[in-house]
Amino acid sequence: MIIEQALFAIVAFTLFIYLFFKMFRENDTSYIIVLILQAIGIALNFLEVLFQIKLNWIFMIIKYIVAILLPIGVILLEKQGKPWIEIINILKAKVYFKLENNKKAKQVLIDLIDKIPENYQGHKLLAEIYEQEGGMRKAIDEYVQAIDSNKKDYNSYYKVAELLTQLDKSDEAAEMLVNLLNKKPEYLQATELLGNILIKKEMYKEAANIYQEALRYHPVNYEIHYNLGMVYTMLNDFENAKICYEKAAEINSLIYNAKYSLAEIALIYKELDEAEKYFMQAIEEEELAADGYYELAKISLIKGDKEMAIKYANTAIDSNSKKIVPKVKKDPIFIPIMAKLSIPFNLEEPETEAKLTKAEGKVKEHLEEMAEITRHLSYSDIELLNYNKKKEETKREENSKDRQEENDQRERQE
Repeated sequence: MIIEQALFAIVAFTLFIYLFFKMFRENDTSYIIVLILQAIGIALNFLEVLFQIKLNWIFMIIKYIVAILLPIGVILLEKQGKPWIEIINILKAKVYFKLENNKKAKQVLIDLIDKIPENYQGHKLLAEIYEQEGGMRKAIDEYVQAIDSNKKDYNSYYKVAELLTQLDKSDEAAEMLVNLLNKKPEYLQATELLGNILIKKEMYKEAANIYQEALRYHPVNYEIHYNLGMVYTMLNDFENAKICYEKAAEINSLIYNAKYSLAEIALIYKELDEAEKYFMQAIEEEELAADGYYELAKISLIKGDKEMAIKYANTAIDSNSKKIVPKVKKDPIFIPIMAKLSIPFNLEEPETEAKLTKAEGKVKEHLEEMAEITRHLSYSDIELLNYNKKKEETKREENSKDRQEENDQRERQE
């Protein structure tokens, strides 16, 4: 027992002296906690020797943990590049952050970064605090510092791009996302954000390439299929748009926007029964109901079913008179049934929460316009238009390829 107590005293005191001088050498008061706990363990051993008593097993465990195991653990962590100052200050900052005392949390982290400028955890947590407070520029700076310390922190890459987007710096955000996807092509959120940026900038071909690449890693993600369908729609590639919308609707049967788009594409290709089928599904979405019933009324008139057309048109007017009545009055197709339509004196639009995004609304309008343009064309006319369009695209691609070859040849000659 005496030998054990002597060995304990020597080891514990040696560790205490080592950490004590380390604290003074590095001017780091975070070691005080460890030194106080060590002192308690050494004091327990001293009392045991002084009064010649044997501590019970609980105090024995506490003595060895605080005086031997804790300081050894601190030393080993620092040998592995995990300074105690980082551990304790990150812990303190998280506690302050959890208690919503951001001021103290930030001060702790700033002090830590001053001592260890390349500290990854410090920069990352400080960025999260700035972001929560709305200090987006400061948050970006800290996320960038975190990335510099840890090149594989892909979440910080995404955060920087997201914050740049909120600051209307879409070009910088797009560049950041392209770099991120080059490093981690399966990063779904990066694909979605980059796709949204490109669609907003009307760079539809570039967006199509991004979504096509993403499908290699997420083949059953309905949002990618749906977004790719929107991109093909804006490129007037309705065949591929249809394939994408169908896949999106197959994966998620509640995606009514895709079904509405499929209905409009069916109208473009004169497939009235298919259009009617998809419109009947799309009207389950409140925001699409008025337009869906309006389109069903037109289909019924084309088919010669006036009674059903009156029913659908009146339902559309009841759903949103302010939107539907002007469209009905403008379209000559409704002249035969105009007298039987219940057009109110005061046009009202129901207050509903908009679910369609700006991009979705633009795609919807584009499809409706194309369906109206092609309504009086025959199917062969539509096929001819598609053929001429593809022929022009092929010619442009060939010309672009020829110019590239000429440039390459000129560079080799120089």
